[in-house]
Amino acid sequence: MRKNGASRTAVAAAALGTLLALTSGCGSEQQGDKGEKGAAGSVALRSPHTADTTSTRTIPGIGDRLHRRIPADSRQVVAVYGAGRNSAYSNAVLYIKRGSTWERTRGWPAHNGKKGWTADHHEGDRRSPIGVFTLSDAGGTLADPGARLPYTQDASFAAPHYWAESHWHDFDYVIAIDYNRVKGTPPDDPDRPQGDEKGGGIWLHMDHGSGTSACISVSKSAMEYLLRTLDPDLHPVMVMGDRAGLKA
Repeated sequence: MRKNGASRTAVAAAALGTLLALTSGCGSEQQGDKGEKGAAGSVALRSPHTADTTSTRTIPGIGDRLHRRIPADSRQVVAVYGAGRNSAYSNAVLYIKRGSTWERTRGWPAHNGKKGWTADHHEGDRRSPIGVFTLSDAGGTLADPGARLPYTQDASFAAPHYWAESHWHDFDYVIAIDYNRVKGTPPDDPDRPQGDEKGGGIWLHMDHGSGTSACISVSKSAMEYLLRTLDPDLHPVMVMGDRAGLKA
């Protein structure tokens, strides 16, 4: 059941003045960047991966170190495969565990941090953190599309209109990636348990065609699918990083 209560709305409203003050994460992007070009991007974004019922005992491309960090009760994983350590291009794939095997169900082109990936994310480094993160809360400027995760609709998510127009709809839908945040709060809650220097405000949100400050971005249709599919009862997580970092 979704927790769209007054308390979540009140917290989101309180964060209205904080969202744009954050200096790390996608809620603070200084937009207008046209994105990286080149072979790495053309290969990574060649085409979306549609339904694929391939089943495996482990998630492909994920090494033992990160696999062990996937909670035992998790039955949904969004794996984000970065094209390279310093690339903003990636692919996102949804896996669902059925019995003892992981089934690859859907995939999409994606973007990550403008400067690529890091195992030690810090505020303002423009790199996405490598790791395994739970997915607990969602929201956006648009009405709830049928999300299973708790969803907060609020105007405070809107990107400012001094950003390039191509970015105005980035936060129509967002799913908070639980990196340095308090679970059970709206995605734009400003609390940073590990301190501001470790960054925060890292979301899965709608794509604008280039790299982000640290977030992961996918198409609107992908966001709608994930919002309607990710189920808190199945303990969804995101495993994300460049391909070499994921295998390490």
